[in-house]
Amino acid sequence: MLKEFKEFAMKGNLVDIAVGFVMGAAFKEVVTAFTGGIVSPLIGLIFNADFKEMKYIIKEGVANADGAIEGEVSVLWGAFLTNVIDFIIVAFVMFLIVKAVNRMKTKEEPAPEAPAGPTQEELLGEIRDLLKK
Repeated sequence: MLKEFKEFAMKGNLVDIAVGFVMGAAFKEVVTAFTGGIVSPLIGLIFNADFKEMKYIIKEGVANADGAIEGEVSVLWGAFLTNVIDFIIVAFVMFLIVKAVNRMKTKEEPAPEAPAGPTQEELLGEIRDLLKK
């Protein structure tokens, strides 16, 4: 069973998927930093607030002794929109990568056609000539 697992784990596709997964996770961190550090503040200028902290308060909360608000019910639409922007950036870059890889793949050349043999008329003519002899 261990040998079978080793064969499965060492297949090329599984290793490629693992490498892609690790690179994708690292790329996601870069995109999150880009969105949180550059895109969100620029969008926040429009709303004159921190974009990730934008929310729609459904029920007001009460401030406790520490100053933190307890019991507040709100929709965190700023954080959601930030994650949607992250997703769109990652999806677009993945699209570009797949498009580039597909373009780089060698296109299979069509197999050369078999040499054309004699036509039916030519074969019948040869048979006729052989029968005459």
